[in-house]
Amino acid sequence: MLFQVYGDGAGWQLLGWVLVFVGLVLVNEFARRSKLGGITCFLVLPAVLTVYFIAIYVCAAQGQAWALNNQTYVHMNSWFHYAKLYAATAGCIGFMMLKYKWGVGKTQWFKCFPFVIVAINIMIAVVSDFESGVRGALALAQYGDRWWLSSENVWLYGGWWNWVNGLAGIVNILCMTGWWGIYSSKKHDDMLWPDMTFYYILAYDLWNFEYTYNNLPTHAWYCGVALLLAPTFANALWNRGGWIQNRANTLALWCMFAQVFPLFQDSGRFATLPVLYTDGVMDPAVRPTGADPKMQGVIALISLAVNVFVLGIIVKRSLEQKKNPYKNEIFTDQKDFQEAMARAE
Repeated sequence: MLFQVYGDGAGWQLLGWVLVFVGLVLVNEFARRSKLGGITCFLVLPAVLTVYFIAIYVCAAQGQAWALNNQTYVHMNSWFHYAKLYAATAGCIGFMMLKYKWGVGKTQWFKCFPFVIVAINIMIAVVSDFESGVRGALALAQYGDRWWLSSENVWLYGGWWNWVNGLAGIVNILCMTGWWGIYSSKKHDDMLWPDMTFYYILAYDLWNFEYTYNNLPTHAWYCGVALLLAPTFANALWNRGGWIQNRANTLALWCMFAQVFPLFQDSGRFATLPVLYTDGVMDPAVRPTGADPKMQGVIALISLAVNVFVLGIIVKRSLEQKKNPYKNEIFTDQKDFQEAMARAE
């Protein structure tokens, strides 16, 4: 068991998960199927929210109660959440430029943009993982346990699993192949990256789930399970080759929602804790008295092992095919690659 989903509240927790999963699948379809949908979701909405965020911090600096007590100001104030929101949104905009051939989206050199922006997003998480590992070590030296309180008033348990998963994230960057193999679909509703096959998707999903489980434990039921499965589900059933676009779309939109309505997952009937919190609660005012990090360690090792295994496959294929795996596509014989290319312009 990874999460505390049992008892009288389990029905609400499962309902919350279904609402998030279905909602992300549907909003991704709205965003990807038309220029209006994409512009609304990734240009207009972020612009409005940016004004809102600035207003919160300006008014909070002036001591205004509405801002000081605002959900976003109190619960979502770390550097990570803002970096992730805007990095993911930048990815979505760049992907639209490629699929609609806007501006530099027509050029050959810009085809490496998806690799660059995904690598940046991964490194943001890797730095966050390493930060938790350092803070856990400092807490161990000072308090005799690994609990440390984040700026968002969440108790995190930092340890060797953060370092192992951070390393898995770095390996995951090396598992992205065929950087210039970027295409627009025939209907111009998707940016396709055919060489990003199920091997990479599995490695990424395991790494990212462990990241959320380590560093966003009170959110992981949603951002570590529902959010990761939504783009994978779409890629598997009807949007072959469009996984990275699906991932960016759903990530950016979820970050916007979570930044404005954090209490959906932080408190109330939809809140879900991992098994880490053996006390059964996460109270920022009370230092936890126990912890069960076993699953953090197990998943971190699996994450690293799978990413190293996938990198090994890539090295083997590149040697057999005598290809540079980053300049060239190396999974061309795979079914999912061929199905993605059948959709390409």
